[in-house]
Amino acid sequence: MSKLIITAALTGAEVTRDQQPHLPITPEEIGQAALEAYEAGAAIVHVHARQSDGSPTQDKAVYAEIKRMIESRCPVIFQPSTGGATWHSAEERLQPVELNPEMATLSTGTCNFGEDIFSNPQRFYEQAARMMLERGVKPEFEVFEAGMIDNAMRLVRDGLVKPPLHFNFVLGVPGAMSGSVRNLCFLVDSIPKDATWTVSGIGRHETPLAMAAIAMGGHVRVGFEDNIYFYKGQLAKGNAELTARIARLAKELGREVATPDEAREILGLPARKT
Repeated sequence: MSKLIITAALTGAEVTRDQQPHLPITPEEIGQAALEAYEAGAAIVHVHARQSDGSPTQDKAVYAEIKRMIESRCPVIFQPSTGGATWHSAEERLQPVELNPEMATLSTGTCNFGEDIFSNPQRFYEQAARMMLERGVKPEFEVFEAGMIDNAMRLVRDGLVKPPLHFNFVLGVPGAMSGSVRNLCFLVDSIPKDATWTVSGIGRHETPLAMAAIAMGGHVRVGFEDNIYFYKGQLAKGNAELTARIARLAKELGREVATPDEAREILGLPARKT
């Protein structure tokens, strides 16, 4: 079994300060949250940018400042979102890719997302894949429904995404695939055997699915984007607290946690420039 890659999803696009007082919003706060998550065991930080008032933005300049704040503090893999918020346009959503990050997310299908629709038509994800290929950005396929795997593999067959492949199974979003271990096993069995994968359990599904992934040889994402609680009814004190729990569970289950440079090797990314 390879070492465990922990991703900290620091912000998301939906959580507010009213819901989670410790939510990082400014580039400075997000940079500090990334450092704390790294010190707790995270190798990747997944980021949705925010405006100063807390509203979600895909503005390239804001992402650039966040990237600078993170890279000045720690060697984690910076992974911006191309999902944005459900109302962002395709052009807005792809702005962070212009920064040539090591990785970026790529959602390969449309699904219900609570009361909204997360729209990812074929023309959008083909455009996103082509842009990432041209810029040397590794896509992380975001899978909310099983059919998104088929769409991802079509991109591979069309030469728009090159192996090694990496998938993130986002389970438990209201309206999309539910957060059961049965569904996780089905999705893992549906991807190429040499692909790597992460699970993101939403809300109460976060820890049970993380434990399953650790035992199955997969990787884990936690953080305020997916879950704001540490225990039922008890808000987490920070992304680092959620990250540290996964690192402890991995240790108990006999799985070492990967450093950012070890994660780069596992994912087939180039070595970090120093």
